[in-house]
Amino acid sequence: MTRADGRSAGELRKVKIEKNYMKFAEGSCLVEFGNTKVICTVSVEETVPPFLRGKGTGWVTSEYGMLPRSCNKRIPRESSRGKISGRTHEIQRLVGRSLRSVTDLAELGERTLWVDCDVIQGDGGTRTASITGSFIALIEALEKMRKNGVIAKIPVHDYLAAVSVGIVNGKPLLDLDYREDSSAQVDMNLVMTSKGKIIEIQGTAEGLPFSEAEMDKLLHLAKSGIKKLVTTQKRALKNIFSI
Repeated sequence: MTRADGRSAGELRKVKIEKNYMKFAEGSCLVEFGNTKVICTVSVEETVPPFLRGKGTGWVTSEYGMLPRSCNKRIPRESSRGKISGRTHEIQRLVGRSLRSVTDLAELGERTLWVDCDVIQGDGGTRTASITGSFIALIEALEKMRKNGVIAKIPVHDYLAAVSVGIVNGKPLLDLDYREDSSAQVDMNLVMTSKGKIIEIQGTAEGLPFSEAEMDKLLHLAKSGIKKLVTTQKRALKNIFSI
C-alpha cells in the first residue's frame, strides 16, 4: 500500500532531532515526525512533591500543550479556559510515566525534573513525538547534572521511544499522520524500550472490534518503528550516552 505521502505501510515519516534547541533549559530538543514538530525541554528543580519529601528520591514529571496555531484551526490556550482538557492531562501523565520507567529515581536525590512538551505544529502523533524527543532532553539534562557533579552517572537503564500504528482501509500502517489517524478503524500508540519491553499500549477500535491476529501485526509494526527511532536517538546522543 502506498500512502498519500508516498510512504510504504511500514515506513516512518522523516524523523529529525535537533539537540540543545533552547538556550536556558538544562536539556532540550526539537523533534520532528514529518510535519509534527514538538519542542521538548527539561528543567531541574531542587525540590520534590510533598509525598516524596525526606525519602531521598527524585521525581520526573511532565506538562504538555499545543500552541494555538499548531493545527489548521486556532486552538484556544487552556489557560484561558481555566482548566486543562482530559486529553492534555492524559498525555502529560503518559510522558512522565514513560520517562520514569527507565530512570533510577533514587539516583537523582530529592530533585524534580520537569519535562515540558510544546507542540508547535501538529499532524498526528504528537504524544509519540513528545515521548521520543523528551528522552533526548532528559539525557541532556542528566549529563549536565553529571558534569556539574550533582549526580555520579546518568541514571537511565534503557532507551525509550514511542510510535503510533493503526488500521486504515483495512491495512496495518506505521506512524499515522493526522489524515490517517482521523480515518483509522484501529488507532494505537505504543511506548517501548530498545530491548523491546513494553511500557504502555493505548489501543482503540474506532469502529468494528479487531482481532488478536491484527493486534499482533500492529505490535510487530510498532516494534520495527521503535527500533528505527532508537537508532536515530543513539545517533543524536552518540557523544553523551550509551548503554
